[in-house]
Amino acid sequence: MNAADTVLPLQPLDRDRFAPFGEIIAIDPTRAPLIINDGTAQRHHALAHIDVDAAGAAVLSLFRAQPRALPFRLQMLERHPLGSQAFVPLHPRTRYIVVVAGADRRPQAFLAQGVGINLQRNVWHHPLLALDRESDFLVADRAGPGANCEECELAGGPWWLQPLPA
Repeated sequence: MNAADTVLPLQPLDRDRFAPFGEIIAIDPTRAPLIINDGTAQRHHALAHIDVDAAGAAVLSLFRAQPRALPFRLQMLERHPLGSQAFVPLHPRTRYIVVVAGADRRPQAFLAQGVGINLQRNVWHHPLLALDRESDFLVADRAGPGANCEECELAGGPWWLQPLPA
């Protein structure tokens, strides 16, 4: 890092701050679950809305993410113009960083642990940034014809994610 570099602060992931970019996938304590399966299960319904264009289909995949060491230099973003993209960690202790940006491509960073996120269609974001250990994620995404991944350089950088406080 040098003096021209910018440190990107990490914010806690919460519904209000993240709303311009997508949804948090977690149980909402203000909404009562549906009781199903003869009373043996609770369904927390419609936690995220998967959005794909008419030519595509919603698919589920597993991503195995390698941990990223901090400090980490952010250089690029990507977006998916034909569908939303959701990431749900398969272990409740999984920590990961979500980097998103608006149309100005100036990033914001959120620290997530044990909850998923659903990125709206066309939201600029950094590829998955798992922390601590190799981590598995269930990913809801779009499959089908058409170019569904665009990349760009970050504006106003270079940007760095710093190590988390102990």
